[in-house]
Amino acid sequence: MLTYNPFTLENKTILVTGASSGIGKAIAIECSKMGAQVIVTARNEKRLQETFDRLAISTDQGHLRIIADLSNEVDIERLTNSVQNLDGLVNCAGIAKPQLFQFSNADELHEIMQANFFSAALLTQKLLKKKKMKKNSSIIFISSISGVKVSYIGGGLYSSTKAALSGLMKGIALEQASKGIRVNTIAPGMVNTHILDEGTITPEQLAEDVKKYPLKRYGEPEDIAYAAVYLLSDASSWVTGTDLLIDGGYTLQ
Repeated sequence: MLTYNPFTLENKTILVTGASSGIGKAIAIECSKMGAQVIVTARNEKRLQETFDRLAISTDQGHLRIIADLSNEVDIERLTNSVQNLDGLVNCAGIAKPQLFQFSNADELHEIMQANFFSAALLTQKLLKKKKMKKNSSIIFISSISGVKVSYIGGGLYSSTKAALSGLMKGIALEQASKGIRVNTIAPGMVNTHILDEGTITPEQLAEDVKKYPLKRYGEPEDIAYAAVYLLSDASSWVTGTDLLIDGGYTLQ
């Protein structure tokens, strides 16, 4: 009996940045489970190896692990030259540093814009310019409801980077449509990742905040990974230029 699966990623090669933890790690693992050859990249070698070791492997999958710091243009160039014929790109690398805008400075703005926007933008630009993305491929930016739909106190810098990604995505989607290359963002609400372990938010504050979500929980990295699988698969071949909202109903209120 044949198994029909419109979400399969078999015979596809997917590059996932920021794959050493959180959402990027989950996306890489789930893509491998769906049959893709996965290329994972991040700057932390030990944690990236942990992701690599969890990738599902079949006889025709040859996953790759490439250490790269995407804040460094030399590393971006090296990463670009190391890959060929991509069917998918998922830009996950990023940071979140709460900071009141009034007390922020140019260095802090540059740091978060570099990590969340410029790195993804430059990598995507180089891959397109060097024709490393195949026709009918899929590009995803991991954005956020912050900046696209809402923001929060101390989130002005972070929100601005995510809003910038959304604007960039729409422009690229128009430019690449003639090649069948689809470009989208995923805009999650709060997701249980190591970002929550930084200590800037207390357990009491988290317990109160989660009440704002109609589904009464934060997202899990896998919730975002399943959406990425959809956007990378042929099941979404008529989806481009959109912010895919995944927030447990937060923005309904």
